[in-house]
Amino acid sequence: MGLKETISRLENLNQQALQGGGAKRIERQHELGKKTARERIDAFLDPGSFVELDRLKTHRCTDFEMDQTKIPGDGVVTGYGTVDGRQVFVFSQDFTVFGGSLSSSFSEKVCKIMDLAVKTGCPVVGINDSGGARIQEGVESLAGYGEIFLRNVLSSGVVPQISAIMGPCAGGAVYSPAMTDFIFMVENSSYMFITGPDVIKTVTHEEVTMQELGGAATHNATSGVAHFASPDEDECFHSMRELLSYLPSNNMEDPPFQPTTDDPNRRDEALNQIIPDNPNRPYDVTEIIRSVADEHHFFEVQKDYARNIVVGFARLGGKPVGVVANQPAFLAGVLDIDASVKGSRFVRFCDCFNIPIISFIDVPGFLPGTSQEYGGIIRHGAKLLYAYCEATVPKISVITRKAYGGAYVVMSSKAIRGDINLAYPTGEIAVMGPDGAVNIIFRNAIKDAPDQDAERTRLVDEYRETFANPFKAAELGYIDEIILPADTRPRLIQSLAMLQNKREKNPPKKHGNIPL
Repeated sequence: MGLKETISRLENLNQQALQGGGAKRIERQHELGKKTARERIDAFLDPGSFVELDRLKTHRCTDFEMDQTKIPGDGVVTGYGTVDGRQVFVFSQDFTVFGGSLSSSFSEKVCKIMDLAVKTGCPVVGINDSGGARIQEGVESLAGYGEIFLRNVLSSGVVPQISAIMGPCAGGAVYSPAMTDFIFMVENSSYMFITGPDVIKTVTHEEVTMQELGGAATHNATSGVAHFASPDEDECFHSMRELLSYLPSNNMEDPPFQPTTDDPNRRDEALNQIIPDNPNRPYDVTEIIRSVADEHHFFEVQKDYARNIVVGFARLGGKPVGVVANQPAFLAGVLDIDASVKGSRFVRFCDCFNIPIISFIDVPGFLPGTSQEYGGIIRHGAKLLYAYCEATVPKISVITRKAYGGAYVVMSSKAIRGDINLAYPTGEIAVMGPDGAVNIIFRNAIKDAPDQDAERTRLVDEYRETFANPFKAAELGYIDEIILPADTRPRLIQSLAMLQNKREKNPPKKHGNIPL
């Protein structure tokens, strides 16, 4: 074959690859409000930066019907490009080609870019839109999933892994996104589940739609499987790009610095009034977070799940930080099973990628009740404790109000290697709340008092003055400084600067045994 014929053949194959499953299937994808695999890559990456790999790779299935239908690319587009000038590897499943089903060739393409990402220290982004395993390939397709799962695990904590669910993701296919660091979903067009509505109806007689079972709303608010929900694909890609702006490319790098014009010494007098005089009144902790963050911007993660704890990213003096905060505006900021799991996973992610952790603490304790005890609050609460203890990144905490009992210890206290522990004058640090403590300690005195209510009130006030304040903890060195709320931003930035060269290691071991 001469050069001219070779070039012509190459052009034809490239054209076939670019057309995917053909014009009709592309049109159908657009009718569903969904982009094609290549359109998604173009929408996500910097314009013109994508370099495709394995464009001409096809399946090796010997099934007669399949053998007659070979489409270059075989249902997934893989390669690398840049986001804000920083290199990332990406794969995008093509639903127009065999329904995006996974074959052994498909798996090899994905595994290749995952291996390259680890070698070069770059994030991996997977855009999922697939009907699952390719039935015609049998065990080979299942083995292909296994190869991807293995790389998800080996890459974990080495390079950031992000999954975008843009269509169906069902059966065993859900486990790859589940092992990545963050999952994005699109409202009304993406879903994830192990078994579909038809199987559930057959086995349990429950009737449920795909969106009710595994849509964006379900996984963002109820199951906690996903971290972000977007109204459309473009907004989803915008959020993914923003997330990457806070993350280093790998575990050996520092998070990316972003210059800011926001004064590091900026004070906010409004914060002096944010904590209510009544200790039982709620307030929104995100107001404090946004007040101290650069440009007042806070990128919240899992906003609709376990709302009694808030996690997300911000910048202080241009440097990314992870924020963990109890939310008094929801369930009084109490720690329960879901909040513990949400917080612990976020703390561990930040520790993996050298992101300092700022904790805002207003926690009355762990949620009591049989449902929590039967559900394993001891085990799940221990996850958050384990995560904070294990983390070696800079850890700075601010006690804004209540810090009671075991929950005080868990939330980055000095005893578990908290580096800098600050408190507002409104801080209440004690074994338990004044009301409960007085009812136990002075039970007989209250019972014998002529006016029990007046005596209880007097003792509660006395207990709060003596024990439930930050001054006793400061005397003992468990609090480094009692600050005015208005000074929160400059104090945090000063502490981060002091800790920027922190070096701390855990004992040598294969890995710990976190209470899963």
